[in-house]
Amino acid sequence: MLLAYSDWRNFINAVEKAKLSCNTLGDAVFDHFVDVNKMVKIGSGAERKQDDIMLTRYACYLIAQNGDPKKEQIAFAQSYFAIQTRKQEFLEERIRLNVRLQAREKLAATETELSKNIYERGVDNKGFANIRSKGDWALFGGLNTSSFAKS
Repeated sequence: MLLAYSDWRNFINAVEKAKLSCNTLGDAVFDHFVDVNKMVKIGSGAERKQDDIMLTRYACYLIAQNGDPKKEQIAFAQSYFAIQTRKQEFLEERIRLNVRLQAREKLAATETELSKNIYERGVDNKGFANIRSKGDWALFGGLNTSSFAKS
């Protein structure tokens, strides 16, 4: 049987804990755990109805997290989801850093264009410093580098 549970009722215990976790987090349990019936053949060749559950990936994750870690399959699933979570964290951090780098590059290009326009209009270094100071003042809510040094 899946996840090394030889008895359905033991597996159901992990499922019930997973449903509780899902509910506690405010997710709709029935969106992730759907009770169904399936027909299975019995020894005589006849069929009978057997309970089953259709699960989303999220439900599988919750079941693995709530399963018996002494079972190799459960331990493997817990490790798998932990590794995948860490990979996702790395990916999101990389995307954040890339967005930040692009913003810095855009800022540098904009500042270069601003400097060019200011100098083309005959503003000297002191005037340029005043313009930059006023811009920084507006951007940082009236604070300057000496304000940050005091904090």
